Amino acid sequence: MNKYPTLEVNLKKMYNNTKRVTEVCNEQGIKIAGIIKGFGGITEAALEMAKGGCSQLGSSRIEQLKILKELNIKIPLLLVRIPMECELEDVVKYSDMCLISERETMTKLNKEAEKQNKIYKVILMYDLGDLREGVFTREELIDFSLYVENELKYIQLEGIGTNLSCYGSIAPTSENLGELCTTAELIENKLKRNLNIISGGGTTTLPLLVRGEVPKKINHLRIGEGINNTQDLPLYWDTSIEGLDPDTFILKAQIIEINDKPTYPIGQLMVNAFGEYGKYEDRGIRKRAIVALGNQDVGDSSKLVPKDKNIEVLGASSDHTILDIEDSKVQYKLGDIIEFNVLYQAMLFSSLSEYVHKKIVKD
Repeated sequence: MNKYPTLEVNLKKMYNNTKRVTEVCNEQGIKIAGIIKGFGGITEAALEMAKGGCSQLGSSRIEQLKILKELNIKIPLLLVRIPMECELEDVVKYSDMCLISERETMTKLNKEAEKQNKIYKVILMYDLGDLREGVFTREELIDFSLYVENELKYIQLEGIGTNLSCYGSIAPTSENLGELCTTAELIENKLKRNLNIISGGGTTTLPLLVRGEVPKKINHLRIGEGINNTQDLPLYWDTSIEGLDPDTFILKAQIIEINDKPTYPIGQLMVNAFGEYGKYEDRGIRKRAIVALGNQDVGDSSKLVPKDKNIEVLGASSDHTILDIEDSKVQYKLGDIIEFNVLYQAMLFSSLSEYVHKKIVKD
């Protein structure tokens, strides 16, 4: 008997989406690091991203890269979170390159690389206003680059990069990416050599790329969501890339209750299980279903998109998700399965939840 909830991972669709996105980027001279952290680093899916054309695979979790390294995967592995001091030994051992912004960490990374007799590559991060990681001024970044180039024997400066729209919601533009490129040119003049990588962000740079507005010097993007959650592109960024399939990940949950109930809670309102005040609309008595799935599994039930377009997600507690099924043309019954597309947050949480079963679909 099948067990639920289940997250289905379609490997063929993962491969096809990867191939399509890498083709679009390669046409503009841009290589892709396929980011696997959004689906918990599921090995089979990560390998399809490699087959589909990614020049690197990346994650924020060294544990996920360790699994791939021990499989002797043939493409470079990129750590996309600034390394912690406690993990530097593993960083050097199980990845080939990292994003980094702290000089002290870099110095310790060099010492660890020396211990392991390995030349380790780095991409220096430049904060262009999103206020997450990165050196904050051009002058400091140039100085940092010279320090790495001239003082650290076991560190190779591979390039510079930036992160946008993850914390401060700052959009990638031709102007801020132009600043990255200008700074790269100044660094190259100081070093008297070219940098191999100018990394212009992640999935949120794809809309700019589709419009043909990414500066020519950008040659690298770090993309996960734009391959795995392709419905996010039109939903959040009004961008479509022909040939992408939104069904790479499908979350399936089983109905455990069906009832006709009021749509407005009865009694004195207070905060819900997450300390929030809910918003409710009185629509009279309507048919509702509860599935055995909750915010513990998906983070936020609003990031679930029912495949049945006539179902509405009303909300969730930790373990129960409440659905309005009144307008559905399907006569659902107890034990039936509801299928959902998952937006990024729901994919992230469900892929990591030990209570959500994982099923690999090969065809």
